[in-house]
Amino acid sequence: MDIGWESLTLLFFSPIFLLCMIVEFRILKRQGDKDYSLKELICNFSLAGLHQGADVIATLLLMPFFLWLFQFRLFDIGLTPLTLFTVVILQDFFYYWFHRASHHIHWLWVSHIAHHSSERMNFTTAFRQSLTYPISGMWLFWTPLILIGFPPNLVILVVALNLGFQFFVHTRVVSKLGWIEKVFNTPSHHRVHHARNPEYIDRNFAGVLIIWDKIFGTFVEERKDIDIDYGIPKPINSWNPFVATFHQWKTMLSLALSRSNISFKTRISYLFGAPEIADNAEIKKTPPSTNYQ
Repeated sequence: MDIGWESLTLLFFSPIFLLCMIVEFRILKRQGDKDYSLKELICNFSLAGLHQGADVIATLLLMPFFLWLFQFRLFDIGLTPLTLFTVVILQDFFYYWFHRASHHIHWLWVSHIAHHSSERMNFTTAFRQSLTYPISGMWLFWTPLILIGFPPNLVILVVALNLGFQFFVHTRVVSKLGWIEKVFNTPSHHRVHHARNPEYIDRNFAGVLIIWDKIFGTFVEERKDIDIDYGIPKPINSWNPFVATFHQWKTMLSLALSRSNISFKTRISYLFGAPEIADNAEIKKTPPSTNYQ
C-alpha cells in the first residue's frame, strides 16, 4: 500500500485549507465574533500532526496485512471511471457506519471524542483528530473494500479524499446550500452533528453523502429556533492535545481495570458498550462547562 497517496492528497489540499481559514477568520472578525483562539489553533494543529504521524506508522505496520487480505479478493477490479465512482460511494457508505459506531461503541468513541471536544466550530476544528484511531480500529471499516477487490492504495486514496472533503463542512459562516443539502453533507448538516443540544446529539453521521442518514433514520435538519451549543456533555477544559487525546481512554481503562468487585460482563460493557455506561459509572464528575479561552 502506497502511503504517498495520502500525503500527496493532503499536500494538494493544504493551500485550499489555509485560504479557507484565512477567509473564515476575516469574516468572523468583521462580525465581531472571536471564534478563533490561538491556544486552540495550536492544539488543533498539534492534534493533526500527531494523527498524521500515527497514520503513517500504522499504514506501514498494516501494509503486509492489507496486501495479504487483498489476495482473497472476490473480484479483480480494473481502474475505470465506473469503478472509481463505485469505490467512492462504497467507502462513504462504510464511513457512515464507522462514524455512527464511533458514537455508540465506547472503544471507538475514546478516539473520536477528541474531534468533538472543542466548544467552537470553525475550519480548524476539522484538524482535531486522534492519534489513537489505528488502535481503536478505524482501518477495519475499510477492509471490506479490499476484500471486494479494490486495490489497497486506491482505498487509501479514497479515504483521504473523503476526509479532505469533510474539512469544508466545519464552519459557521456558510448557511444552507439549497438543493445540495438534499444529497451531500454540508456545513448546516455538520453543525448539527457537532452540537450537544439534546435535539441534535448523535445525528448526521455523513461523510460526503447525507443520503445515508436519511436512509437509516439518523438525519436531523438544522433549525433556526435552536442556538447550537458545541462540544461534548463533559468538557475537558484544556488546550493540551494529549489531554484531548487520552482523557477518555483514561476513563475507560480505569473503569474496565478497576479493582472493585464488578462482573466481567460489566468490565466488557465499559470497553465496548455505549459511552453513556462508562460516563454514568464515573465516580469523579467533570466540573461544570465553562467557555474556556
